[in-house]
Amino acid sequence: MSSAHPRSFVVGLIGSGIQASRTPAMHEREADEQGIRCVYKLIDLERLGRGVEALPDLLRSAREMGFAGLNITHPCKQAVVPLLDGLSDDARALGAVNTVVFGADGAIGHNTDWWGFAESFRRGLPGAPLGRVVQLGAGGAGAAVAHAALKLGVERLALFDVDAARAQALARSLNRHFGEGRAVAGLDLPASMAEADGLIHATPTGMAKYPGLPLPAQLLAPRHWVAEIVYFPLETELLREARALGCRTLDGGGMAVFQAVEAFRLFTGITPDAERMLRHFASMGAR
Repeated sequence: MSSAHPRSFVVGLIGSGIQASRTPAMHEREADEQGIRCVYKLIDLERLGRGVEALPDLLRSAREMGFAGLNITHPCKQAVVPLLDGLSDDARALGAVNTVVFGADGAIGHNTDWWGFAESFRRGLPGAPLGRVVQLGAGGAGAAVAHAALKLGVERLALFDVDAARAQALARSLNRHFGEGRAVAGLDLPASMAEADGLIHATPTGMAKYPGLPLPAQLLAPRHWVAEIVYFPLETELLREARALGCRTLDGGGMAVFQAVEAFRLFTGITPDAERMLRHFASMGAR
């Protein structure tokens, strides 16, 4: 689509429990501002009573119906990879896809999450110390955020996940790309937090449907910065606790917007107005 901008396009989001997503509104509003028409559909596995096993049928149906592409979210970002015809360099390095573009070369997977997090971090936590950082979550979104963290200059990233093998696999993958020792699978969360400069949270905990804290509040200290990827609600329990301590914090809104900025460009070939999309996101309210 990059050589001839569309007059209209249809895209969608595949994931579970996604009714609160603000992504459809961001894409449709920016398309209106660009003078084109976008229809953005939610394909909610929870509503369909299906799981990731539905992905092959959903991808095929979307392509047959003329979708320009799809966004992919939890729990499908890794499961979708083997179903695609090709991957961008970033998606291949991460083993996770959040954007699929349908075109002449088939269904091509991209990852705009890592850039979205990196851009949000640069803007929201300038000058944050990046010596030792703890990250909670090593799934699809976690892989992208960890990639971004090392690109931002984190010297040593300790990865924790409910699935220890997944954290180990991600650490090995990151070290292949960034150098041995840059990432480790964490073993002792209290000890890692005691020496950490900051915390990245990349699990679903804190979402409206998964309330609560992803770690004991007593592990937080005022010197920590805390970066969140959950954006619904925009102020999670983790961020409330961190702010009450005096920590510098970053909510998940910026990542949500900037990943959508790049996805919009991939779907349409049109570079959207990032500042306008940030303003529109903010106008939807921090619930």
